[in-house]
Amino acid sequence: MPKSPYPTLAGQARALRDGQHSATALAEEALARAADPAGEGARVFIKRYPERARAQAQAADTLRQAGLARSAIDGLPISIKDLFDVAGDVTLAGSVALRDAAPASRTASVIQRLEAAGAVIVGRTNMTEFAYSGLGINPHYGTPRNPWDRAAGRIPGGSSSGAAVSVTDGMASAAIGSDTGGSVRIPAALCGLAGFKPTARRVPMDGVLPLSASLDSIGPLAPTVRCCATLDAIMAGEDERAIPEPVALRGLRLAVPTTLALDGMDETVATAFQDAVRRLADAGVAITEIAVPEFAELAAINAKGGFSAAEAYAWHRALIARAQAAYDPRVVSRILRGKDMSAADYLDVLAARAAWTQAVNARTAGFDAMLMPTVPVVAPLIDALSAADEAYYGANGLILRNPTLINFLDGCALSVPCHASATAPVGLMIAARAGEDRRVLAIGMAVEAALQMD
Repeated sequence: MPKSPYPTLAGQARALRDGQHSATALAEEALARAADPAGEGARVFIKRYPERARAQAQAADTLRQAGLARSAIDGLPISIKDLFDVAGDVTLAGSVALRDAAPASRTASVIQRLEAAGAVIVGRTNMTEFAYSGLGINPHYGTPRNPWDRAAGRIPGGSSSGAAVSVTDGMASAAIGSDTGGSVRIPAALCGLAGFKPTARRVPMDGVLPLSASLDSIGPLAPTVRCCATLDAIMAGEDERAIPEPVALRGLRLAVPTTLALDGMDETVATAFQDAVRRLADAGVAITEIAVPEFAELAAINAKGGFSAAEAYAWHRALIARAQAAYDPRVVSRILRGKDMSAADYLDVLAARAAWTQAVNARTAGFDAMLMPTVPVVAPLIDALSAADEAYYGANGLILRNPTLINFLDGCALSVPCHASATAPVGLMIAARAGEDRRVLAIGMAVEAALQMD
């Protein structure tokens, strides 16, 4: 595929440094795109921050003029998913059930870190209600349309739906989302962006409305892997010098799991994935197909709802008791599965996860990372999935399938665009064990560069 069509963080930072642009101008452009009635802004943002963004941009310009740029994202417009607390705002999480809730008294730590680095926060992005679906459909605030085949109206992927479209449509330079079962990687894959899911404990979750405390993680959606690495370092509280450089591809050992992960690919995804694997092999990567039978066991482990249903129900049960009618029925029905899980059921999942993770890690121990399609199909039509429960739940299960494997593994993973020009976006997932975040980002940079060579 060609290089990203979207401006990179590094390129925009250079333009600010060289005086070609100002943070104020970038903010005004992003805000104008978000407010354009002919665009997707009304569906992308649940709340915009024009005054806050202008003040932050002016501060960035003033500091830069004094030679005091704070970071590689100082003065760049960033969007945040609607589940991060911002002091003084009610955190709605894409729902209407929380409209009468008290406003947050403190801004989430991850947002504080971004603002301290000079991020210009342009607004809170739309999402699947309470982050509980991989499709991005929201009946309360509308569904942002995928930038590909927009006239037909295709899903953006979820749950970080508005996050992806805010970047593709120039309303933000990058976006911050959450990933419990693929909610960063899925919209990144379906919209043609890079998306990174870090090891869950890498970025602090305080001030973030939870879906599943055992699986939630915070990650960026951005034009390139290096953009993701820059944001990840800031959110993880690391020095920017911790951002890795690309690895050498020759001699890299990558595993392609043949169990489950390659099932159900449509023709576009299969062609893009096979071409990406071929390109990497031509670049000297040692690619081995391996069976991972544990992948086929995960559905049975989570048959009663798994961590997501149990932990979501524990958080939502009081709200459901008083406001169930305000929920998206397709969301609340999944949360209510947790009501029927016993403490013993939950402990069974905990024990199964530990054994399953140990087995998968042992099976993949000889490899630097795994490769698989992020999503096995291109973005379906919004109307088709909205019209029928069978279509909605079938697509949701298929689209979440591969990313969910890595959340249950407590691993880290990237989605990197791998489609050909002028075709539907397709994501290539690069995944590894817990704690190997910088290694995965370094591999991702090298893979991205190889796939962009014509």
